[in-house]
Amino acid sequence: MPVNTPRPKVRLSRALGIPLTPKCVQYFERRPYPPGEHGRKRRKDSDYSTRLKEKQRLRAQYDISETQLRAAFDRAKRSGGKTGEALIQDLESRLDATVLRAGFARTIYQARQFVTHQHVLVNGTRVDRPSYRLEPGDFIQVAEKSKKKDPFLVAASGAHAEAPKYLEVRLADLVARVERTPGRDEVPVICEEQLVVEYYSR
Repeated sequence: MPVNTPRPKVRLSRALGIPLTPKCVQYFERRPYPPGEHGRKRRKDSDYSTRLKEKQRLRAQYDISETQLRAAFDRAKRSGGKTGEALIQDLESRLDATVLRAGFARTIYQARQFVTHQHVLVNGTRVDRPSYRLEPGDFIQVAEKSKKKDPFLVAASGAHAEAPKYLEVRLADLVARVERTPGRDEVPVICEEQLVVEYYSR
C-alpha cells in the first residue's frame, strides 16, 4: 500500500462496506470484506448490529459526530414528513455537503477543510461552520482570493462529480445556488435510512 494512502479511511471503508473517498475505491475493490483476520468469514448480523452499521455508514459519509447525527434525526422526526427522507435532506443542507455536491471539493473531508479555513462565502458572507444549514435561495461561492489556489483551479476545471439538479452551479466561477430541497433519489448517499430511523427509535 502506498505511503500516502489514507489507511484509516481504507480500513473504515472496508468495515462499513462502502468506499468513503475516491482513493479508497481501488483498495476497497481489492479487499471488499471487513479488516482483520476474521474479515473474510461471513457471519449473520443481528437486527441491532445491522441498524448500528447503517447508522455508522451514514455518519461516515458525512463525516459527522454521533451528537450531530442524533440532532439531525431529532429535527427530521419533528419535520412532519417521512423521517428517513427528512434526515437525508437535513444532512444535505449542511454547508460542507453542499460544497461537495457543487463540485468545489473532491471529498467531504476536503469540503470541510475549505469551510473551516474560510474559503467559502454564503450569501456573500464568510462562514467557517461546516454544519451551517442552507435553505433554497441561498448561494455559496469560493472567496475571490482563494480561487487562485490549486484545489479550486482543479475544481473549476470540472474535475469532480457533476452537480445534482437541485443546485444551480457555475463551476467556472465557483458559485452555486440551492434551488430546492433535494429528493432522496438525487442524493448519492449509500444508506437504507429507514434502518437508521429504527436504530434511533428503538
